[in-house]
Amino acid sequence: MDLATMSRCVARSARKVPTVRYYSIVHDVPRGGPSLGQTPPPPQPQGQSVFDQAVNATGPRNNWTKEEISQIHQTPLMELAFAAGTVHRRFHKPSAVQLCTLMNIKTGGCTEDCSYCAQSSRYKTNLQATKLSTVDSVIEAAKIAKANGSNRFCMGAAWRDMRGRTRGLKNIVEMVKGVRGLGMEACVTLGMLDKQQAKELKEAGLTAYNHNLDTSREHYPNVITTRSYDERLQTLENVREAGIHVCSGGILGLGETPKTDHVGLIHTLATLPEHPESFPVNKLVPIKGTPMYGQESVKLEDMVRCIATARLVMPKTIIRIAAGRVSMPESEQMLCFSAGANAIFTGEKMLTTECNGWDEDKAMFERWGLSPMQTEASKIVAEPKFEAQSFGHLRDAGNAPATSQA
Repeated sequence: MDLATMSRCVARSARKVPTVRYYSIVHDVPRGGPSLGQTPPPPQPQGQSVFDQAVNATGPRNNWTKEEISQIHQTPLMELAFAAGTVHRRFHKPSAVQLCTLMNIKTGGCTEDCSYCAQSSRYKTNLQATKLSTVDSVIEAAKIAKANGSNRFCMGAAWRDMRGRTRGLKNIVEMVKGVRGLGMEACVTLGMLDKQQAKELKEAGLTAYNHNLDTSREHYPNVITTRSYDERLQTLENVREAGIHVCSGGILGLGETPKTDHVGLIHTLATLPEHPESFPVNKLVPIKGTPMYGQESVKLEDMVRCIATARLVMPKTIIRIAAGRVSMPESEQMLCFSAGANAIFTGEKMLTTECNGWDEDKAMFERWGLSPMQTEASKIVAEPKFEAQSFGHLRDAGNAPATSQA
């Protein structure tokens, strides 16, 4: 080979060397700026995609950007669901599903304008408002739930907030103590809560406080105008600072755009100083008389995609299929479990909507090899057993549990 030929070969080889490009990633700053409670994510191998980082995570992180979560959310669904199931098995027992029962301890008469809720006094839904249930009736309902296998007993009151409800709070404190005395987890949802009220509930032994964000910050004004998004976040902060587990999620099917609004909801919760202990995923139950009546039902693929994304982004969080499960065939529920859901509401009612019954869920568990989840609150009691009982006699006494979106 002569010198000229060698020179041409070297030149061709040089042209084949790829150009190295360097990228700078600017992370979103979570609301309120970085918190002292936030910790950086575990170091990730260089060159991994955001999706691969989530799949290979060894612990939670709370410095996600919307762009990163959007990348995960838009992964092809079969790949996304499989990856979420893989992560789920790393952090949870895959066959264990927490059974929760919800009782409406104060129905209707709420001054809020939540456009999906039958309990708002602004809409004509033929719902009869009631006073706060008695402590004894609530404890009796909790005993029935426990006998049927439920591990967590949730109590909901249709209030905007707890201001001026000193007597009501006192009774709820006794309800919490009674439920915890049964060896069950106790959760309440009472509207907005201040720091002192959260402290009192913590001292009573409250396990978790539910306060859903409902949707993304951007879509929120289309759903509710009487309570701001930041007021909801302040309640979550008060609860967290009191040492109570945060239970917060959303409602799918409120006319939102899944690609942006489901991502926005997950991003807000995943960038809190601590991920919520549980993330309820409600499927809108359109109620006649509310502005959301007639709204198109959320698509299964959007629900599964939301659950799978939440599992990858918040790997330790319990993901609960809440309102609307009664409309889902068993096969759809199994797909949600496979994608990372591991809790359900079971019993006779949610707040004002129907709920899958204990016997129905017992049969489903047996068919699919599922078992009631055991948590710290229930390890001191016997293995849960399903027993066909009813809240009916409580309704006869005027203390009927009723549910809207959880």
